[in-house]
Amino acid sequence: MAEGLRERKKRETKQRISDIATALFVEHGFVTVTIAEVADAADVSTNTVYNYFPTKEDLFLDRSRGVVDRLARWVRGRDVGESAVAAVLRELHDEVEAVSPRVGLIEGYDRFMKVVHEAPTLRSRLWSIQQEVHDHLESALREETGVPADDPMPTLMAGQINWVHQTVMGVIAREMIAGRNPDEVSREVLVLLDDIEGLLSEKVLNYAVRGAE
Repeated sequence: MAEGLRERKKRETKQRISDIATALFVEHGFVTVTIAEVADAADVSTNTVYNYFPTKEDLFLDRSRGVVDRLARWVRGRDVGESAVAAVLRELHDEVEAVSPRVGLIEGYDRFMKVVHEAPTLRSRLWSIQQEVHDHLESALREETGVPADDPMPTLMAGQINWVHQTVMGVIAREMIAGRNPDEVSREVLVLLDDIEGLLSEKVLNYAVRGAE
């Protein structure tokens, strides 16, 4: 279904508010900048900002929805003959090799993370997002394997797979904050991914292999 004019204008307004807010937060700090100042800079009312973003944390981390279901989405989209963790490793490899901003390989990521580290409420929200990532992944693994609700294996496997993702993202964040070049970090993380795969047990590597339709 094609996007209507009203929907397009709302999407564009939301994106403009987000972009302006992010620039203000990076320049002045998350705690310092108020919603009223964001509204003024975006030439909208404070209520309009709140209509799109219920909290200031939502305003800064507005792209987090794509992260929350990332691992679950990758697992559900795995190829025939591919396990859950193999799909995640493959997707991460492709993103890192492409030097993708979606995994933090972008100039200026250090400034974004500096804002996060200086704001306790943002750090808390990121922790909550990480838990959501795990929970979505666990739910996807339960659906994909069809095991009983009391089977602990999806929980354990979600923890292992989430560890892979968090380790890669943590290393990228650390190196980008240190002012490293994204291309250099990409090459090093590709090696790290091979090392991570070598650390995983056969049980993890062969869990939830997709069968032929």
